[in-house]
This record gives sequence, structure tokens and C-alpha cells, in this order.
Amino acid sequence: MRRPALLLLVLLAGWLGLGVATAGPAAAHAELVSTDPGDGARLDAVPGQVTLRFTEGVSLGAGYARVLGDGGERVDTGAPTVDGDTVTVPLRGDLPDASYVVTYRVVSADSHPISGAFAFVVGDGALADAGAVAGDPAVDPVVAAALPAARTLGFAGLAVGLGVPAFLVLCWPAGWASSRVRRLTTVGLGAVATGAVLTFLLQGPYTAGAGLGSVLDPALLATTGASSFGLTTLGRALLALLLAAVLLPLWRRAAPPQPQEAAGLAVLAGGVVLTTAAVGHPVAGALPVLATAVAAVHVAAMALWLGGLVALLAGLVRPGADAGELAGALPRWSRLASGAVAALVVTGVVQSVREVGSPAALVSTTYGRLLLAKLALVLLLLAAAGVSRVWVQQHLGVSRPRPGGRRRVTAHAFAAAPAPGPAGDEGDDGAVAAAARERAAAQARGAVEDVAPLRRSVLVEAAVAAVVLALSAVLVGTPPARATLAEPVDVTLPLQSAAGESGSVQVSVDPARPGANTLHLYLFDDAGRLAQPEDLRVTLTEPEQEIGPLQVDLEPAGPGHWVADGMSIPGAGTWTLAVSVRLDEFTATTASTDFPVR
Repeated sequence: MRRPALLLLVLLAGWLGLGVATAGPAAAHAELVSTDPGDGARLDAVPGQVTLRFTEGVSLGAGYARVLGDGGERVDTGAPTVDGDTVTVPLRGDLPDASYVVTYRVVSADSHPISGAFAFVVGDGALADAGAVAGDPAVDPVVAAALPAARTLGFAGLAVGLGVPAFLVLCWPAGWASSRVRRLTTVGLGAVATGAVLTFLLQGPYTAGAGLGSVLDPALLATTGASSFGLTTLGRALLALLLAAVLLPLWRRAAPPQPQEAAGLAVLAGGVVLTTAAVGHPVAGALPVLATAVAAVHVAAMALWLGGLVALLAGLVRPGADAGELAGALPRWSRLASGAVAALVVTGVVQSVREVGSPAALVSTTYGRLLLAKLALVLLLLAAAGVSRVWVQQHLGVSRPRPGGRRRVTAHAFAAAPAPGPAGDEGDDGAVAAAARERAAAQARGAVEDVAPLRRSVLVEAAVAAVVLALSAVLVGTPPARATLAEPVDVTLPLQSAAGESGSVQVSVDPARPGANTLHLYLFDDAGRLAQPEDLRVTLTEPEQEIGPLQVDLEPAGPGHWVADGMSIPGAGTWTLAVSVRLDEFTATTASTDFPVR
């Protein structure tokens, strides 16, 4: 076990270093980058449209993008358009001077809804409270709980429906005659199809913020069915049912598949795996093809490992099992499980780097803490697997040859008897081979009688694996740590003077993390025109830690535009950015905003 443990430590250390080096923008879950008009903007005339730009491509799906007047009435034309990462909402042409609230609920590329609201004002009126006017619906709690349950059902079905037949093909050909294994596989593939259909039905209410009563709403079903998420999910259900239908004659025949049949089964199983990986976080952000391929390998390795555990418990690791079958299958399974675990570790590291981005995000975000919990359970799973592997090596393994000695054959004596040699060679060699076979048979019989410790360790593996599957289902619906950690600031603030409001300032801080950041600042006068003040100062303060005020050095970048490229934020906390503007000799204005840095 020294080499696997060392490899795991090296991979984890490499992940920590690579995560720090490659930390960048959000990998999934779209974030609002900018709006036109800006949040809190004061305009002279009603614009013809409102534009929202996100960090990645979005769709309206079952959501909406609308503009509300002072009384909460719709003032848009009801026909928003989406072009990649930009949503445009046209406005009516007869609108009066007033405060308007823009509220949106869009679907990001990873199939999760993103919602929010902001306000702007036309004329001299007061700015409306966007949150009070919008009343944006939250995800229904029953739907929020049902979705992870449906995913867990699907993941468990993958392990049983794909992993058990793979175990039979690769490790236990005689298992094709087992009725118990046949029922398990059929139930598993049914769970895959059922989980996919439930996920499809729940996606509409999830994105629309509706309850369970709307799962059969024709409009929501049509919207989900037209999306890539819906098509991929339904495709998974159909492939699982088709795989079950193809397996049916093999079960009736009670014999292993022929090479051509095995290849067909592998193609269908690969389709189920790919349609599982090609939704959610992998398809959003950078390098979606590579991320989907990595996720597919992760899912396949999970199915092989956990499906093998189920097959062992159902057919082999039990009192009264056939000694020859046990001796032939377990050494093969031990090697297969080792390969699956290695693939899980490598692909898990790659996925973690992409979705977490930095070690700090592991402890400061929900996604990171869930990932740590999953890692702890996987380590417990590896410990239980190590116990099982030691049992196999002690009872059925092949010992290493000693220098100058013969290789001791145990389990492999059951795999194939040596071919008889010439008549003159049947002396000592024949006696040695017969003795080896007898020792192997006795050892296998002893292993069957002492199979209880192995069954306990496999049961522990299966129980911990069930919790890991549930955590994985929750992680699929949780915003990636990188997206939660990196939330750029983009806000428009009214400038306050002794006489009241006097213009506004638009502030952008990217990526709002400890270290170097980029600050963009735009200054507008009362008429909404870019303004050039006599004096402009920006400071940063962290009141809780008693840091600051820290002076920010600004460089002019055009009329009414200043940049601080490399603005340093010393550490995490809730920072206050304050802007002081002297428009002329007699007028001084200020504005400030608080923003989190993690």
C-alpha cells in the first residue's frame, strides 16, 4: 500500500500547487458582469432597451428577463432576446420619468438558474428598492431536495446497471448464470432511466422557481425538452433502456457474451456514461470537451469500482460460494479495482483544480467543504479497499518469486491446468504441478470458509460509497468554489454632497480577491455625462481588521475614466471602497461600497 499512498499524496500536493497557479475566472454558474443602464444609474431619458451581460452563455429557458415600473407593472415589450452571454430587453416607447427595476432569471450553461435585480431612475425621482419591487422567486425547497435525490438514484443505478455486467465480463464469466445478478442489473438500469426522467421533469420547476405541482406543465416540459440539458438527459434514459433490452437475451442464454456482443454492450454503456458526464459543470466554462471527457472517465471508473462491490456481495463474497470461481475472480477484481481507483484519483484531481481553483476555496466555500467531506470519505473507502486487497493477497494472491526459487502458484492454478508434456517429463514436474493445484484448491476452500472478514470490508466499502454518491449528487447542483470565490464587483453609486445627490460613479473591481486586482472607475455628472473633476481619490478600508484607509493610485484612461491596474487587496474580509470627488472649488461628493473578498 506504500506506492498508492505516496502517489495519492503527490497528486494532492500537485493539485494544491496547480490550483494556486491556475486560479482564474469562474468555471461554471454564470455571473452578471455588466448592465446598461448600470445599477443605480440616473438618466435624462428612458432608454430603448436594457442589456445584461454575463460571464458565459445563458438561455432564458423557463426563466425571464423583464423591466418593472414603480407599481410593479411590466414596461418591457415581453420579447427579450439572448445572444450568447448577452440578454437584451426592449422597452416600450411611451414611458414616463420614473424609477425602473430590472429583474431576471436565466439559465447558465451548466443548467442552473441565475437570478437577480437592479434599478435605475429616469429624471429626478428617488431610486426604487430593487429587491422589494422584484419579488424574485427562490427555488422551491421540495424541488431543491428532489433533484439531488433523483441524481443519487441515477448514480446508484449507473454503478449497478453498468458496473455489475462489466464485472461479469472482466472478472466472473460464470456469473451470467446468476439470477440474482440479473435482477440487480435490470433494477440498476431501470434506476438510471428513472433518475434521468425525474431529473428532466424537475428541471422546469427548478429553473422557473415553481413547485412540484408544475412538473407536468406543458410549457416547462417543452422548454426543458428544447434545451441541450433536456435532450442529453432523455438520451441517457433511452440508452439505459436499450442496454437493458440488449442484455435480456444474454441473461436467457446464461452465458458470457461473444466478442461482438461485448463490443455492442460497451458502446451502449459508453453512451450512458457520456450522457451522464455531458451535463452540469463540465459543459460550462473553459475547455468543455476536455472537462466532459475527464468527467466521463470519472463516472466510468466509479461504475466499475462500485458495481464490482455490489456483484461481489451479491454473488461471490458469501458463505457457500464456489471456491474455484472465488479464486479466479477476486485476483482479477483486485487489479481492476486498483486501476479504477487510480483513474478516480487522477480525474478527481483534474476536476477539483477546474472547479475549486485555489486551496483557500476549499475551506471558504460550500462547494469546497463538500469536496473535503467527499475526499475524507474516499480516503475511508480506500482504507476499506486496502483491507480487502490484503485479504485477497493473503488468501488467493500470487506471491513474488524468491531469488533462485520457484514462483508459488495459488489462485492461478484454477484458471488453467498445465498442458501435459511428453511422456518422459511427467515425473517431478507433474508431481510439482499436481501438488501446486492441490495447495491452491485447499487454499481456496479455506478462503471460502474464512470469507466473513472480506465480506465485512466490502460492506463497509459499499456503505461509504453510497454516501459518496449522495455527496456527488449534491455537488452537481452546488455552485463551483471558483465561481463562488471570484465575484467581481460592478456597481454604480450615487455621489452624495451636502446638498444631496450630485452625479454618480461606476466602480468595477476584478477579480475581488486577495492580491492584485484591476479597478475601473467612471465618473458621471447630474446629466449622466462623463465628468472631469478637479480632484479624485479612492481608498480601501477593512474596518474589522483595522486596515486602512489605503490610498489607491489611479491613472487616467480617457474622459471620465480612471484605472488602477494592480490595485492590491492585502487579504480576505469585507472591504470598503470609498470615492471622494471634488467637482469644483465648492462641491465635494463621496460614495462608498462594501464587497467581500475571500
